[in-house]
Amino acid sequence: MDDQRAAGTVNSQEQLREQAHTHLQARQWEAAQAAFERLLEDDAADEDALNGLGEALEHLSNFDSMYEMARVALDANPGSALALAYKARALQKLERLSEATIANDQALLLNTNLAMAWFNRSGQQLLTEHYPEALRYAERAIELDPRDARAWANKANALLHLNRPFEALQATDSSLACDPDYLFSLLLKGELLRKYGKVSETVEIMHHALEIAPDNAAALTLLTYALRSLGSYEELLPYATRLVDLDPDSPFAWDCLLSALRGLGRFDEALDPIEHILELDPTNARFRTIKADTLYRLGRFREAVNAAELALQIDNEYSPARRIHDKATRAMYQQKRPRR
Repeated sequence: MDDQRAAGTVNSQEQLREQAHTHLQARQWEAAQAAFERLLEDDAADEDALNGLGEALEHLSNFDSMYEMARVALDANPGSALALAYKARALQKLERLSEATIANDQALLLNTNLAMAWFNRSGQQLLTEHYPEALRYAERAIELDPRDARAWANKANALLHLNRPFEALQATDSSLACDPDYLFSLLLKGELLRKYGKVSETVEIMHHALEIAPDNAAALTLLTYALRSLGSYEELLPYATRLVDLDPDSPFAWDCLLSALRGLGRFDEALDPIEHILELDPTNARFRTIKADTLYRLGRFREAVNAAELALQIDNEYSPARRIHDKATRAMYQQKRPRR
């Protein structure tokens, strides 16, 4: 009877493990977390469960739980290099860099071939702006685990900072080949594509990023920049509005909303974002001039003249302000001139 019970327990554990990995492959992170945590209740040093739980927690950005998981695993097995590496990863994300470095060094002392520990070390070097070292450690992590999207992303990030953008773009492609939904690599690739002037491709990849993280400010910023460059004002409008909601103190966000409204000919509505921008940046001659131009298009010529004059007080040599001032002045006097 005891043998049957033990066999049933083993089968149950294996079924749970299979279920946990199925959740992981389906990107059902919370379900995967729960399943791997149940496995670790029976064996806190179960490396397969540690790996799976760590991946789930990382995608959930739940680094407090990752730290707690590593602490429990180390209580059960103080010599677990993998648990130390997860502890280091959590501490790094919790901005406890000195402690993270110590834990990761301990992991490498125990296992010099632990890919995650080399990945951690590359991340630590990126944070301290030691880019050649970050590149070298990322390449070591890739050598040990070529399917780690994070290590490829660290390599791309290091290459970008070393002014090797084409190689960085290749590394982001390798990262996304490992994990097509890895947000950091999507954002990094979007930034590189923007630098290369590949605006349409930037739009495509940022749409993908926003499917994963709908309120990610970096993705929204890259997408609005690209759509504005393309003059796609109708598509730009809802994204610019969302960016303003997320970051109401961003002149860039208000500028994108302003561009969308003006591009759609909605000049009356454009006055509100102009005022918000000028509250944030009152001495900007360009935005004072845009206000003047908007008022001119609305037939409010005297107000346009006044706005242009304020722009010229800021920068008397700013020719767009001079032009709209002269146009608005002529239109104002023509409007006043009695008809014969």
